[in-house]
Amino acid sequence: MKKKSGLFFLALLLTVILTGCGRTQQEPQKSKKKEEDKLQIGLSFDSFVIERWLRDRDMFVSTAQSLGAEVNVQVAGGVVEEQVSQIEYFIKKNMDVIVVIPIDGEALYDVLKEAKDKGIYVICYDRIVENIDADLYITIDNEKVGTLMGEALIKACPEGGNIFAINGSPTDGNVEEVVKGFTKAIEGSKLNVVYTGYCDNWLAELAGGHVTKGLEVTRDIVGIMCGNDDLASQAVKVLSENRLAGKVAVVAQDADLAACQRIVEGTQEMTVYKPIEQEANTAAEFAVALGKGEDITSGAGEYKAKETFYDGTYEIPYYKIDPVAVTADNMDEVIIDGGFHTREDVYLNIR
Repeated sequence: MKKKSGLFFLALLLTVILTGCGRTQQEPQKSKKKEEDKLQIGLSFDSFVIERWLRDRDMFVSTAQSLGAEVNVQVAGGVVEEQVSQIEYFIKKNMDVIVVIPIDGEALYDVLKEAKDKGIYVICYDRIVENIDADLYITIDNEKVGTLMGEALIKACPEGGNIFAINGSPTDGNVEEVVKGFTKAIEGSKLNVVYTGYCDNWLAELAGGHVTKGLEVTRDIVGIMCGNDDLASQAVKVLSENRLAGKVAVVAQDADLAACQRIVEGTQEMTVYKPIEQEANTAAEFAVALGKGEDITSGAGEYKAKETFYDGTYEIPYYKIDPVAVTADNMDEVIIDGGFHTREDVYLNIR
C-alpha cells in the first residue's frame, strides 16, 4: 500500500509540474502574437547631426505609441547606402508604413518603389523623394522659410549691401525651395548676393569654409543667409575670428537653442521656428491612419491632406505647416512661452 501510495503522489506531482510548464510555454507565444497584431511603422532618419531631429523622433514615437502602433527607428548617420540598407530591412520586416527623412531622394528611389510595390505605405517627412508616388508628403512650408529669411535681411540691412548665401545639402530638395523663397523675397531690394556655397550632407564645418572663402572675395558684407542654425554657428564663428560678429546680420532656420542664444546676445539676427511638434505629431497621426487603410484626404481623422504636391510624375497628398520668423523682439512670445526652450536656457549667457 505504501508503495502504491508513493507512486500515486509521484504521478500527481509530475502532472502538476508538466501542467505548469505548459502554461509557461504558452505565455511568450501569446505575448508575441499581441505584438505582431500592432501596426508596425519604420521611421528612417538621415542623421541626428541636426538638433531638431531628436525632437522629431521623440514626438513621433510618443504619438504613434499612444495610438497603439510600434515604431522601429533607424538612423543612417548621413550615409546613403546605410539608409538604403535600413529601408530594405523595413521591407523584409513587412512594415505597414515607412516614414523617411531622406539623405538623397534620388538614391532612395529604387528601394522606396520596391516598398510601394509590396503594398507598404510611404510617407516623405520634411523632404520629398521624387517620382515614387508617395502616400503623403508632410513638411514645413520651405519656400516660406526662405521668404522669411529674405525679409529679415532686408529689414536688418535697409541700406542694402553685399551678402553671402550659405545653403544646405544640394541633394536635399528642400534647399531648392528655400532658395526659391529667399531669391523672390530679395528681388528688387538693395541686397546683392556676392558669394554662394552649398554644404554637402549639411556639414556645418563646410559653412565656415564658405564664409572664409567669401571674405576672400570681399569683406564688405552686411549679411549672411545660412541654410540652418547649425551652419550659422560656424558662420558666426568665422565672423567672430574676423571681428565681424554682431556687425553682419546672420539669418537661418530651426530655432536651435544655440541660435536663440546668439539672437539674444546679438550675433545672429533671426531664425525660423518650425513647429516640429505639430509636424511630428501630425505625421504620426497620418501614418497610423494610412496603416489602418483610412483615407487621409477626406477620412474621419482629425487631420486631412487637402492639398497635392507634384513629385515630378505624380500628384501626391500634401500637408504643409507654416513657419514663424523669430528675432529678439518675439523670442519670449514664440520660443519661451511656446515651451520650445526655457527662459533660463535661452538667456543663459546674458547677465
